[in-house]
This record gives sequence, structure tokens and C-alpha cells, in this order.
Amino acid sequence: RLLTSKRAPREEPVAPFSFLSKCWVLLSFCRYYFPCQRWLAVEEDDGQIARELVPVDEAFVKKDSENDSQSPATLGLEQKAKSTTYTVKVKTGDKKNAGTDANVFITLYGSKDDTGIVSLKASKTNKNKFERGKVDEFTVESVDIGDLKKIKIGHDNKGNSTGWFLEWVEIDAPSLGRCLKFPCGRWLDKSEDDGAIERIIFPAELQTVEYIPFVPYEITVYTSDIFGAGTDADVFIVLYGSDGICTRQKSLCLNKREQRMYFERNSVNQFIVELEDVGDIIEKIRIGHNGGGLNSGWHLDRVTVRRLLPNGK
Repeated sequence: RLLTSKRAPREEPVAPFSFLSKCWVLLSFCRYYFPCQRWLAVEEDDGQIARELVPVDEAFVKKDSENDSQSPATLGLEQKAKSTTYTVKVKTGDKKNAGTDANVFITLYGSKDDTGIVSLKASKTNKNKFERGKVDEFTVESVDIGDLKKIKIGHDNKGNSTGWFLEWVEIDAPSLGRCLKFPCGRWLDKSEDDGAIERIIFPAELQTVEYIPFVPYEITVYTSDIFGAGTDADVFIVLYGSDGICTRQKSLCLNKREQRMYFERNSVNQFIVELEDVGDIIEKIRIGHNGGGLNSGWHLDRVTVRRLLPNGK
């Protein structure tokens, strides 16, 4: 998620971001500097829109790093260090009139606490959400609630077509290394089933998937100060560790609105991204974009990457 965005050297307000449930701190020796100073554009330079960059010595951008050391973003990071990001997928059943126009909400209950009521408003996968046979994806951010035990999901029964057939809910917490499935297969409709429009659902233990937890990286992207340097394309990054270990390709923007807002000429955009752990050494990165948008060409000055480590490690 975006941590902060600014036009160098003046900083902009800090935007929302997410972190692991444990207490994480920034360690200066974990920062890597990747200079680029080239175009990522079909009609410029060599025509490439993705580049592999290797790290250089810290002195390359020592002056800039000193200016950033006490930024509000860093202070905000420490304040938010106990937050967890959940990816929530919701499957609407493939039945006649299964979709709903009502406002859907969810509450996650853990062994320590609950999230409170969270409205599911911005689907990452569908413009018109909760339609028949579709899967909608949402992001829910919360303080540490412990191990997820159950959820409550429902709607406010408002709109032209309110009845809803919910097939299942899947909740993935990369920082915890667990993905849980909550099967439902029932109506949330006052005129169907038992008339309930809210349901409490427990996870199906046999469908729970456990994996190595992701770790957070602070990624700062510097766009050059030359004419036409900014881009509206979908910018992505891949981190490479030793022994051929690498992360998945990860988009830095969540949606097209963010793509239009960030990576402007002479801007600095900072993100916290949860990715696979590539180890203590980052040997190179691959950064690029998809070539989309009205102005896709991009002149990248440099990238810095800093891994967040738990206290005492």
C-alpha cells in the first residue's frame, strides 16, 4: 500500500498503509539503493518497459536518505506497526436473483479482538459488485485480532434488489501465512430461507491453507525531473534474493485512480508491500510497467528498498 507520496523535496500528507501483526522496526542497514536514470518507454531509449537493477553503495544517495530519515512517513510506520492486512474474497452464488444491490458489511472475530463492522465498498475485481456468479475482492485493515475464529457478514436490505445468495468467503492474511475458507451456501434474504440478512460463519478447517508468512518491504520510487517523466501505467516490482529466490510480481498501485495520482514528474512515492521473504540479501530487482494508460512512458531515477525486521532480529 502507498505509504506517502511527495514531489521532491517537499513531502505530501501520509496516506493509509498496512503492516504485520507483530511489532516491526526499520533497520538502516537493510536499505538497498537501485539507480536507474533511464526511460521505461516503448518510444524512448531501447524501448524496454521493464528493467533489472542491481544495488549500489549507500553513498550514492546518502544525502537524500538523510533528508528522509525523520520523515512523517517513518514516524507513521512505527505508529501503525501492529496492523494486519486481510484480503477478503466474496463469492456470490450462481442462482437466479443471487446478486444484491444492498450495502454489504463484514466483521472478523479473532482470539484477541474483532475488527468491528467493515463496509465492503470497493471491489478490486468488479465495478458492479456482488453480482450472480462473481467473486469480489476487498482489502480489510485492522489491528492484531489474533487467530481468526469466525466472521459475521450481512447487508442493510436497501436497494432495488436486496436478496443475496452467498456461496463462500475466503480470507487471506499473507503476514500470518494463513488462508481460511468460510462456506455459506445460503440466502441472506428476508423472503428466502430463514429470513436472516446476517450470518455468522465458521472456517472449514479442511480448507485452511497455511504457508510461510510474507514480510513487509518499504519501497520508495523516485521519478525523474525531466519533461514527460511521469507515467499513468501500472507499475510493478519483483525482488530477487540469493539462490534464485524471488517474489511474485507485485503492482504498487491498487487501482487506476492511484495509477493516475502517483509516479508524476519529480515525485517520490513510498509504499509498504507484503511479499515473500527473499532472505537477508536482495541481489537485484525488476521494475517496470504494463504500458497502459494515456501516458505510459516513464523515466525512473532510482528505487530504494528496505526490509522491515522484527524487534530483536
